[in-house]
Amino acid sequence: MSTEDRAQEPPEHARFAAYLAELEQVTGADEIELVGDVLTDPDRTMAQGAVLRHLDRRAAQLCAGPAWEGWAQAMARVVIRHPFLVRRLQEWSLCRAVALRLPWRRDDLLVSSSWLQLRIAAGSDTEALGVLAESGRTKRIRHTARTGLARRGGRGTP
Repeated sequence: MSTEDRAQEPPEHARFAAYLAELEQVTGADEIELVGDVLTDPDRTMAQGAVLRHLDRRAAQLCAGPAWEGWAQAMARVVIRHPFLVRRLQEWSLCRAVALRLPWRRDDLLVSSSWLQLRIAAGSDTEALGVLAESGRTKRIRHTARTGLARRGGRGTP
């Protein structure tokens, strides 16, 4: 990017890039503080977008491990006033439950976003695949789940 392009770049774009860079480098307790600071940015949509990218990246890293619980609780406290981020964190918790074969509810999966349903439809939990093959939100989700079931020797069509 040339100097002229940077001069014409809207300030929120530069802040977004800076937030992403900071969020990638942050560790430990500083992470939650930084997420809270980012969420105070006057451009609420941009700030939530940066935090969403971070939340998705960190959740994917931590989801299967023992650090998940503490991280998710701390993250829930900092995003509490941001309904979309709260929902994404809840969906990551459901994704974790399905992946680790922890208890989960069919209705929670069926009312989840297309993002989560597609993610789970690409997974390996036969019960979740069956639910999504039959009642997934979109044709793509149902097809992906049926394909996954067929690969596992389960029922491929409802």
